[in-house]
Amino acid sequence: MQAHLFADPDSLGRYLAEKLLAGIAAAQLAGRPYLLGCPSGRTPKPVYAQMAAQLARAPQDISGLVLVMMDEYVVPGTHGEHANAPADAHFSCHRFARDDIADLLNAGLPQAWQLKPENIWFPDPASAADYDAKIAAAGGVDYFILASGAGDGHVAFNPPGSAQDSGSRVVTLAEQTRRDNLLTFPDFRDVSEVPRHGVSVGVGTIAAAKEAGMLLLGSGKREAYRRITTASGYDADWPATVIHLIGQGEILADQAAAQGEAS
Repeated sequence: MQAHLFADPDSLGRYLAEKLLAGIAAAQLAGRPYLLGCPSGRTPKPVYAQMAAQLARAPQDISGLVLVMMDEYVVPGTHGEHANAPADAHFSCHRFARDDIADLLNAGLPQAWQLKPENIWFPDPASAADYDAKIAAAGGVDYFILASGAGDGHVAFNPPGSAQDSGSRVVTLAEQTRRDNLLTFPDFRDVSEVPRHGVSVGVGTIAAAKEAGMLLLGSGKREAYRRITTASGYDADWPATVIHLIGQGEILADQAAAQGEAS
């Protein structure tokens, strides 16, 4: 699978934003929802920013958009069960979906055209496996935005060793994943503050998407770029190689991640 290279994150963001907004418009015209698989964190921010910029220039109805969020940190609940991290926590993926995706896209759109709060989905740690059935019942994910962990290749919260057919579930976060997330959520003072568990879509959940893009941005993702572009298929030691399981998958990287390779 050849990588599509871009000069910088904004260029990549513009490319994917145009593609996604066109897909959302086509689904809206057909009277069906558009399911967009979304990560939180640094990597997808240029895409969300460019979608917002394009919506500001040319408003369109995104009320049929469904955000299929990939994961969330979980913490011990009142009775010792797994519970979602508090929605106002700095590391909450619920907070990210609200503040850094929904509010950004909705700004300036009339209310009837806005992304609806009920269309922001997350797996429930109490019944994580039900998430896959919910996605399938809605027609499947139209496009999954993906990112690779820099240090261990995790995708969503799937740690190295995750099975190709794994579904949505509560996982123990790999130590390297927790260290990678110190950069994703810089208000963590050290790794001891990063939760040890998360609820996540599985590798199989991602592989079932109709289309997907693996985004690799910055010099910190050079090893991820190398591992993914040289893989011949899914490698459980680097779960982000899931992109090779998706028929309409694409690797999207900036020059910094690709170490200056020609486009």
